[in-house]
Amino acid sequence: MTESTTKNSEGGDPYRRVIIFAGAIGLLASLGLGRFALGMMLPSMGEALTLSYAQMGVIGTVNFCGYLGAVLFCGVLTARFGARLVISAALLLVGASMVLVGMSSHYVVILILYFLTGVGSALSNVPIMGLIPSWFDVENRGKVAGFFVMGNGIGIILAGKSVPVLNLTAHGWRMSWIVLGAFALLIAVTCFYIIRNKPKVCFSQKSASRKAGLVKSGAVHPPGPGIFYHCGAIYFLFGATYVVYITFFVTFLVQDYGLTEQAAGKLWSWVGLLSLGSGPIFGYLSDRYGRKFGLTTVFSIQTAAYLLVAFHLPMICIYLSLFFFGLVVFSIPSIMAALVGDYAGPEKASAIFGFVTFVFGIGQVSGPFVAGMMAEHTGTFSGSFILAAVLAGFAIILSLLLPGKSDQISPPKLLNTAQK
Repeated sequence: MTESTTKNSEGGDPYRRVIIFAGAIGLLASLGLGRFALGMMLPSMGEALTLSYAQMGVIGTVNFCGYLGAVLFCGVLTARFGARLVISAALLLVGASMVLVGMSSHYVVILILYFLTGVGSALSNVPIMGLIPSWFDVENRGKVAGFFVMGNGIGIILAGKSVPVLNLTAHGWRMSWIVLGAFALLIAVTCFYIIRNKPKVCFSQKSASRKAGLVKSGAVHPPGPGIFYHCGAIYFLFGATYVVYITFFVTFLVQDYGLTEQAAGKLWSWVGLLSLGSGPIFGYLSDRYGRKFGLTTVFSIQTAAYLLVAFHLPMICIYLSLFFFGLVVFSIPSIMAALVGDYAGPEKASAIFGFVTFVFGIGQVSGPFVAGMMAEHTGTFSGSFILAAVLAGFAIILSLLLPGKSDQISPPKLLNTAQK
């Protein structure tokens, strides 16, 4: 790639590369460690504290409840204090609460602390993704969002490699929480020093102005504000399905297939490794061929991943499921962030992405709770994975019904109420 091409794709501001780095490490701490490491730590933690499947499911649920409760405030907090301050403070909360979980022995205290981790994850994740429309043109948003969510995959790899080793130390599972939490604190400080709220020249606003001209001329016909409910419904189905796989897959391998925690951790690390390309690849494809194409392709692959683990098939199917899931796992958030940016524009992106993430959070709250309860009654997670496959099929249908790109449109009434 020539220098001129690089400058053009980045809007002419080399600091955009720093923003990409900040977004990736921010999501590494916010979600990669704050949420996705839980699946690796649950088996040893559950055994040490004698927790049932249902209780382990509640731990994941309270985290999503904290996420859900905080996500609607992201837009107003970011508008008042700026993304840099909100992201850094939220990541401090993520790291501190994780460290304190590692020092706790009481189930209720752990639930409260992990609830706060969810709050911090929401208040960091949404503003991080909200940086994209301000810093990057519409033609590159999917790809850039994909680079951001690579942090999630790095977090999974880090947890998959480190947690089994840390669990073998004198303090066992506690050391895993403390070390990963301390790393999140370090990232919080780094983000405070390197994040900038806006570029000197907001090229995405120029792009929005060009699109506004097309709307005036009748070349583009923007859909109504109901599109945000449509996007939210798709994101809800993603949240309700992928979270079952993320939260319980390692426990499923240990309990149903008899794998050791170390062996399951090594397999789970492959999900993290594969996921590094999921965001950039499918984000780029959505930039090139449309968000509708990207979403339907990803949900089709995810459906296959869920079905391959639902029926206790030979181990080769587990490997295929891991491959499919890892290939696309973090592509939906990158495509959705780009989609919201297309519809909302840079100024409203954080608030509206907060709204659709709120709906997404409802799915995440229900997913681990329902899956844990089903496993408690049946003794297996097969039914949960079948349900995930069915819901992913509905997501394919909703994705096919999406309209094309549009110019900036008004947010739904629920969002306007939340902003006030």
